[in-house]
Amino acid sequence: MNPVAFRRHGIGESPGVRSSRRVRLGLLVALGDAAGLIIGMAVLPSAQLTVVCVVLGLVVLAARGHHRIGLTPSIGSDAVGVIGAVAVTVLVVGVLQDAPETSAALLHAGLVATVEVLLLRLLLYRIVRMLRTDRVLVEPTVVLGAGTFGVEVARVLAVHPEYGLAPIGFVDDVADEELPLPLLGPVASLETVLSEHGARHVVLAYGPTADTGLVDVVRACDRMAVEIHMLPRLFELGCSTTEEVRGLPLVRLGRSLAHPAARRGKRVFDVVGAGAALVLAAPLMSVIALLVRVSSPGPVLFRQRRVGQHGRTFDLLKFRSMRMNDESDTQWSVHGDPRVTAVGSVLRRTSLDELPQLFNVLRGEMSLVGPRPERPVFAERFDQEVAGYRYRYRAPAGMTGWAQVNGLRGDTSIEERARFDNHYIENWSPWRDLVTLARTAGELFGGGEPEPATEDVETKSVVPSVPAPVGEPAA
Repeated sequence: MNPVAFRRHGIGESPGVRSSRRVRLGLLVALGDAAGLIIGMAVLPSAQLTVVCVVLGLVVLAARGHHRIGLTPSIGSDAVGVIGAVAVTVLVVGVLQDAPETSAALLHAGLVATVEVLLLRLLLYRIVRMLRTDRVLVEPTVVLGAGTFGVEVARVLAVHPEYGLAPIGFVDDVADEELPLPLLGPVASLETVLSEHGARHVVLAYGPTADTGLVDVVRACDRMAVEIHMLPRLFELGCSTTEEVRGLPLVRLGRSLAHPAARRGKRVFDVVGAGAALVLAAPLMSVIALLVRVSSPGPVLFRQRRVGQHGRTFDLLKFRSMRMNDESDTQWSVHGDPRVTAVGSVLRRTSLDELPQLFNVLRGEMSLVGPRPERPVFAERFDQEVAGYRYRYRAPAGMTGWAQVNGLRGDTSIEERARFDNHYIENWSPWRDLVTLARTAGELFGGGEPEPATEDVETKSVVPSVPAPVGEPAA
């Protein structure tokens, strides 16, 4: 398709005007689901039970990521998720009620609610498809890669606006030769291009840039609220978990935490969870504080500088588990350190020394779940020597993390930890946080391996020393 044909389809013109028409489609889906659940659950014998079922149903749907309209929304794709969410709601409420007389009413309400939710989604999807076809709900889209497949993707999206993406140009390290849309800049300028043109969607297609270079460029855009889809290599052989655009499979990249609503939701979860945990643990923490005080001279709390989200440093709090010493924040201690007190040994073995970090969570310096923070001297070295380590700063540091519950504690690979942490960030969901916390609790109460003494060197001053090699144990 030549440039004139693209313009006939209204593509590439006034991207700023189009970007102002954005509608929070996910919010519309959530409102429709709420209406469907209310209609269905209204048959229950009490208004209180109805409210509980509606709220729980919405929470389950949101936690499983079902409040999002993709490129090709369909009831067939949604049915399993909606049925599962309503079934979980009915099951949980039925178990908590433990009243046989309400079981039949719950089952009936669940069936009606499922039908209503799906019918309302069907209506909404038809409206969205109609508005997209009329180019009312299309979003300015940049195609990264101006090769054969990139041009084909742009052509398909231009001719078929029902997918909701309006290509406005290419980003690539090539000369601007007979491209049907403008070349907006080189690959390295993707973040700038998205900001200048108001684009809210990126499609990664084939181009001359190496995949490793694309990873850095795409991750640099993580603080921008854009959706990113990728045309996978060797897609002719088939590809699962994709959205199909006229025979071209597009894989949506996981960037949940790039969206402000997700970050706010995670913060609310952290505040509520940390606040509740502090209330429940207050008596235990008081006893621990007393034991630490009498175990050896020194303060009850140990403070150590750590690197958190966006590279900002903060004072991480722990119950002191070692005798005061002059070792610096640059020393990497080992498991079984003789400076650990008897009380500290128990605290470490049970991870109770971590409890004061709940205050770090309330202050917004940490999250309940996220990459474990490291000391500045080691973080600086890992940034330079470990691929992908610096991208861990995209999320708040966590009291526990996906790497830790997958066995990456103590003397384990820093490279693997960075890989697990980045996987967590790129595939974050409320459900994954809940799973991580549940697995952490299981390890603590099940006698799992505690986090060793490699991050707890209490110090009174900073004494310069040579950082430990990358392969040595870390927090």
